[in-house]
Amino acid sequence: MAAPDTPPARVYTIPPGWSFVDALAAGLWRRADERPEVLAAMTVLLPTRRAARALRDAFLRLGEGRAMMLPRMMPLGDIDDDELMIEGDAFTDAPGDDLLLQRPAISGLRRQLMLARLVMARPGHPENPEQAMFLAAELARLLDQVQTERLDFAALDGLVPDDYARHWQVTLDFLTLVSQLWPAILDEHGAVDAAARRNALLEARTRAWRNAPPRTPIIAAGSTGSIPATADLLAVVARLPEGAVVLPGIDRDAPDEVWDNLSPSHPQYGMAQLIRHLGVDRAAVADWPSEPAGAAPPVRARLVDAALAPAAANLDLALAPGDLDAALAGMTRLDCPGPAEEASTIALMMRRALETPGRTAALVTPDRGLARRVAAALRRWNVEVDDSAGRPLAETPTGALLRLAIGAVADGLRPVSLLALLKHPLAGLGRTRAECRRLARALEAAALRGPAPAPGIRGLRQALAEADGDTQRHSPTMSALPAFLDDLEYALAPLADALAEGASLATLVRAHAAAAERISASDDQAGADALWHGDAGEQAAALIEELTVAADTFDAVGA
Repeated sequence: MAAPDTPPARVYTIPPGWSFVDALAAGLWRRADERPEVLAAMTVLLPTRRAARALRDAFLRLGEGRAMMLPRMMPLGDIDDDELMIEGDAFTDAPGDDLLLQRPAISGLRRQLMLARLVMARPGHPENPEQAMFLAAELARLLDQVQTERLDFAALDGLVPDDYARHWQVTLDFLTLVSQLWPAILDEHGAVDAAARRNALLEARTRAWRNAPPRTPIIAAGSTGSIPATADLLAVVARLPEGAVVLPGIDRDAPDEVWDNLSPSHPQYGMAQLIRHLGVDRAAVADWPSEPAGAAPPVRARLVDAALAPAAANLDLALAPGDLDAALAGMTRLDCPGPAEEASTIALMMRRALETPGRTAALVTPDRGLARRVAAALRRWNVEVDDSAGRPLAETPTGALLRLAIGAVADGLRPVSLLALLKHPLAGLGRTRAECRRLARALEAAALRGPAPAPGIRGLRQALAEADGDTQRHSPTMSALPAFLDDLEYALAPLADALAEGASLATLVRAHAAAAERISASDDQAGADALWHGDAGEQAAALIEELTVAADTFDAVGA
C-alpha cells in the first residue's frame, strides 16, 4: 500500500465492451483539449509494438484520415535504452547496474546455441544438435522466467529432498547448467540475459521518474503488470503529477467473494494483483473518459462474469431470463461437422461482413489451426487478414522453401522430399516457375514412381536412364529432364558439399542460403529477389544473418 503522504493513484479502466484503442485515442484527444501540440507532448506506454501500431491506426480513424500530431508511444514488452529515455544518471545508486550499462543483452539465438553446446557436452545427454537445441530452448525459457520474477537459483540445491526419486536428482544436476555454468559463461562473454537487462532498464526508468517526475503527461495503457518490474513502473506512473494508468476491462461489479477467490487462470487475476500492488481499491477505478460507438451491452459482460466465476465463490450469479435474452442478442451458435466446414463457414461470415459498407469482422480463437484455415479460405477471395498472433516463419513460402531444401539434401533426394521442393511455388531453377513444376511432374512420372531410386543426383540419373521407353520418352519434356537434373545438382551443390564435409555451422548456413537462392531463381527474377521478398523474406534473411553471426558456438555439423 502507498504511504500516507503519497499522492493518490490515477487508475482508469476501459470496459470490455469498448474498443480499447479507439476509446484510448478518443480519451487522449479529449485529455489534450483537442489541441495537437498538447497531444504531441504526451508519452503513452503500451504493452507491445503491435499495440503502438494499433493506437496509431485508431488516431487515424479518429481524425478521419487527416494527418495528426501523435503522442510518443513506447512499448514496454520489447524496450531498449533509447525508447525508455535512459539518462546517464538513471543508474546511479543502483548496485550492479553500472555493469549492465557496459554489457549488451545476449541474443536469444546465440544463447540457445551456447546452451545447446553445454547440453551436448554433459555425459549421458544427447549429442544430436536437434535434441540439444530443444533442451536449450527450455533452459532459456526457465532462465527468462526466473529473471522476470526477480528470483535466482540460490536455493535450487535444497529444492528436492534427498529421499525423493532419483530422477529428481538427475533433473537437479542438469539444472546446474543454468545455476552454475551459465553465469560464468555470460561473464566470460561480457554479456547479460535479455530479461535481466530489461528489468534493469525498467527499474532505472522507475527510479528516474520517482526522483524527478516529468512535467509532461505519461499514460500507461493496456499493460497488466505481469512483469514485476513493469508493475513497479506502473505504480510510479499512476502517481506522477500528469500520469495515469489505463487498464483493459477491469471488473468493478464482481462480488467480493468472486474477486477474492480468483485463480491465476482467470482473466481478471493479473489486474487484481496489479491494483493491489498499486494500492488502489477496485471501487476507486474510474471509467476512461470516452464515448465509444457500438459498445457491447453491459449485461453481456455480466454473463461472461457468471460463466467464469470461481467455484469457491459459492454464489448464485445466474441472470434473469430477460437479462439472459439481452446478453445473447445478436449471438448465433453454429455446429459444424468438421474443422474444414467450420473454417469455411467463418470465412463466409467474415466475407459477408466485409461486403457490407461500414462493417468490420474479427475472429477470436485460441485454435491456431482454425485461424490459419480461415485465413487461407479468405485468401482465395483475395482477402488478406491481419493475424495478431503472427505466422510461424516455417509456414511462410520463404521458410518452407528453406526447410524443404535442407530436408531434401539431408534425405538424399528421396522422391517425397525432392518433389515437395521442386513443386514449391518459389522453385524455378532458372526457368519459369510453371515450367519447373511441369518438369518436376515429368520427372516423377518417368523415374520416381515405383521402387525408389538410389540416393542423390546419381541415383536420379540412373533411374531416368532405366525408365521404360514409351512414346513419351523422347518428347521435348522428357528430353529436357537431364538438363533439369544438371540445374538441380548445381543449385544444391553448396549445401550438399557443406553437409558431406562436416562444415562449420556458419559455412553450412551460408551454403543453405546460397542453395535456396539458386532454387528460387527464375527466368526473369534473381533468386535473392524472390526468396528474401516481403515481410517473411526479411525475417528469414535476418534469421540467417543472426545465425551466421552466432554460429561460432558450433564447430562443425556433419550430415
